[in-house]
Amino acid sequence: MYNNLMKVLERQDFLQKLINTIYTPDIKVITGIRRSGKSKLLEMFIENLKNQIPDANIIHINYNLFQFSTLKNAAALNEYVENLYAPNKENFLLVDEVQLCKDFEHAVNSFHASEKYHIYLTGSNAFLLSNDLATLFTGRTFSIEVFPFSFKEFVAYFDCKDLQQAFDRFVMEGGMSGSYLYDSLDDKYNYLNEVFETLIVRDIQQKYKIKNLPLLDMLNDFLVDNISSEISARSLAKTLTSKGSKVDDKTVSSYVKYLCASFAFYKIRRYDIKGKKYLASQDKYYLADHSFKYAKLGTKNLDYGRIYENIVCIELLRRGYEVYTGVLYQKEIDFVAVKRNEKIYIQVSDDISPADTMGRESSPLLSIKDAYPKMIIARTKHPAYQYEGIAVWDIAEWLICST
Repeated sequence: MYNNLMKVLERQDFLQKLINTIYTPDIKVITGIRRSGKSKLLEMFIENLKNQIPDANIIHINYNLFQFSTLKNAAALNEYVENLYAPNKENFLLVDEVQLCKDFEHAVNSFHASEKYHIYLTGSNAFLLSNDLATLFTGRTFSIEVFPFSFKEFVAYFDCKDLQQAFDRFVMEGGMSGSYLYDSLDDKYNYLNEVFETLIVRDIQQKYKIKNLPLLDMLNDFLVDNISSEISARSLAKTLTSKGSKVDDKTVSSYVKYLCASFAFYKIRRYDIKGKKYLASQDKYYLADHSFKYAKLGTKNLDYGRIYENIVCIELLRRGYEVYTGVLYQKEIDFVAVKRNEKIYIQVSDDISPADTMGRESSPLLSIKDAYPKMIIARTKHPAYQYEGIAVWDIAEWLICST
């Protein structure tokens, strides 16, 4: 009963998104990096359904459990579900790790066409990619992406009283909650490395039939080591070729796409603020959780500025923003965060107490002439304040606030 050793945190934001979709006709698909809590979220949703709709007929299939091992093809899945259908009730069908059922999409499409079921699915990332869903399913899909724990969830999980001490710990431990069961950092990082290797080797290799695994590993390590750096397929191909792995731009581009499709990395495109257009080259890449960097490459020579940048990027995505890197003439803005009519320009830094550092971080923001909010997020350890119209936030305080 090792699951009982781990505290369960109700992830209210994600749970509410599921609750809000109950009476929509879409096929609901829960996505996100491995071990980010998709299955636990589904279990929480089931408990909520039992409370909110006591008479609901809930059909829950978890392909990780041996009891469902006989339902490994579409026909068997269809027969099982149809036998459990209850007329004159709300029927909820929830299938965990659906990709383990051969030709699952045929059964799911049939369930959806019958208009008898509220359908919720989770699955291995590589098999339920957003760009694959329209091909797999004839009905409209609604994706809910689950991220690793935020700093706010980390604080709630451990009931932290000192915010700054909690942030120091979060920087080293990250948001992959499965690692919290291990006491030492070494054991935590071993767990994280195993998750990451499984993600790459099993999911990506199986989905895309990768033949050159050493190249994938090298590419992965390079991206991990260069989070927040500008990277193009051409420059990356040249770098790998110079290290003895002859590879072309097309292969590099494909492999990077696979890594992003499995939610290991997030590609952040560059945006020309003055010209109001997206730039075609030199994207930046950020890890789904910054702790994977330590697990893969260790903690020597940590660049806290880049780690903080990664943390802020993932938090913006978690909060529902589209995120870009801003370019204005020869100056760069770390993030342009957009949500409908809202736009925020953000610089991320470590220590901005030296005057020259503050000048360097504020200068690009002050060069932007529109009226959208501008912000510097840094390790100030002070309450938020204004600097020449720019909001300056301590990173721990910003992460904990609700926006």
